[in-house]
Amino acid sequence: SQQILPPGFPMTPVWGYGGTARDALTGAPLGYVRSSPGASFEAVRGLPNCVKWINNVRSPHMFPVDPTLHWADPNDFGMPMPPFTPYPPGYPEAQSPVPLVTHLHGSEVQSTSDGGPDAWFTWNGIQGPGYSTEKKAKANEAVFRYPNAQPATTLWYHDHALGVTRINVMSGLAGFYLLRDPADPIAPLLPRGKYEMPIVIQDRTFNADGTMWFPTEGLNPDDHPYWMPEFFGDTIMVNGKVWPNLNVDNGQYRFRLLDGSNARFYTLSFRVPATGQRLPFVQIGSDGGYLRSHAWLTELTFAPGERADVLVDFSGLPAGTKVILDNRAKAPFPHGTPANPRTVGQIMQFTVTGNPGPTPAALPAILNPDLAAFPSLPSPTKSRTLVLVEVMGPGGPLEILLNGQKWHAPVSETPTLGTTEEWVIVNPTADTHPIHLHLVQFQLVSRQKVQAAQYDADWMMMNGGMPPYYEEPMEREVGPYLVGNPMPAPPEEQGWKDTLKMHPGEVTVIRVRFAPIDGTPSYPFDATVGPGYVWHCHILDHEDNEMMRPYIVTR
Repeated sequence: SQQILPPGFPMTPVWGYGGTARDALTGAPLGYVRSSPGASFEAVRGLPNCVKWINNVRSPHMFPVDPTLHWADPNDFGMPMPPFTPYPPGYPEAQSPVPLVTHLHGSEVQSTSDGGPDAWFTWNGIQGPGYSTEKKAKANEAVFRYPNAQPATTLWYHDHALGVTRINVMSGLAGFYLLRDPADPIAPLLPRGKYEMPIVIQDRTFNADGTMWFPTEGLNPDDHPYWMPEFFGDTIMVNGKVWPNLNVDNGQYRFRLLDGSNARFYTLSFRVPATGQRLPFVQIGSDGGYLRSHAWLTELTFAPGERADVLVDFSGLPAGTKVILDNRAKAPFPHGTPANPRTVGQIMQFTVTGNPGPTPAALPAILNPDLAAFPSLPSPTKSRTLVLVEVMGPGGPLEILLNGQKWHAPVSETPTLGTTEEWVIVNPTADTHPIHLHLVQFQLVSRQKVQAAQYDADWMMMNGGMPPYYEEPMEREVGPYLVGNPMPAPPEEQGWKDTLKMHPGEVTVIRVRFAPIDGTPSYPFDATVGPGYVWHCHILDHEDNEMMRPYIVTR
């Protein structure tokens, strides 16, 4: 139980990561710590970590497991037939034991340590078909090795078990993993110590007794009794606290922002209520490290799974000034309900103390010389045209597919190690989808409007009608359907990305090299070994209902 709600309100039962930790500022040992979010890893580039992940969750799931989805199913329960049992109680054979596996999001790692969706394991030793461990471990454990060879950046870890990721992360299983480089020439110019803070934003809904609420009836209850297309909470939680306040000195702060929500996007700005002023801020980094150059912004939109490394200067504000981190993103994004300014329209508060803080340092014009010409990746040797598909039921979305295929269809993406590919992703759906690729960091080439409905209809007709398709669908040339001119990556997206917003009615082109970010020809591990990787939508509710596909790196 954790005090997520303000003091005086009930405590909230959560699942958390636990382990031996130390204070990041003083180095003082804290002993065994368990919390949600979990403690932040401080990793050093070039110094590998081995982490033993242990599943000690012996209680049934606190939210409904929908066994009609393609999920881990540790008891081999199978798919029940309608009429379905309401939740509670749901299906006890699905509620326990709980399958878990931790994925280090954004890391360059061998697939045996990637924490893929089939690598789950339970407290009583049942293991998924993709289970692996780098060292001998008990049946309810797995040891994963993280090389930490990539550039310094903000990574995060979270559960990734097949078909239950949305409820496992909702239960509390997420945390930061900060990778630092002692040779980084930019780091000495940036705020550090207490002036550097990771901030994970998550939306939740609470019951009167302090427990968290999650939907128990789906839009299409005759097909999926409990699954909803997106979860949107009515309360904002930051670093495990609801609508918190941070006292800030008169100086510059470095905030490592993470959208850790299931489905909610955020359009953030720093507003001074007393004057209506919106503070300008600087974005210096994204998912995979520093941007090409720093970008001055007054607002920033990011999606589930994305990170933004920003600098905010409070030095010109009088003591006692309140600053609100606002959100004005619609849900679903971009055409849904506007953010309620009294609830999810506010993220957290900053109160200026009047004490002196760090003075902003002059940053070089090019933060990341490797990205001086953007996109910097070489011309692709292969191009893939992929289509996002929403399958509708009588009450709304029934499932969402990548390229018209379900999770269990044969692997169709088999890139060759060391090569560069261009993925042309067409989005005829109504939502923006944050698409995430494991193993790699990629670059945004362009976005362009497209005659989405016509393309979608013609693509389906060419492939025999409405998906899902078991075999890989035929590609349809997108050129004749394009509208207007391609839009290059804006300054805040001119960097390495592992998760990217794919907007409705647009074609998004990304360039992916299946090799390390630094351009060396091969990883410090064999990326062709093991069960392989996945790419998926990082709206967790979509990911859990077929919007995820395996891919395998070949030689």
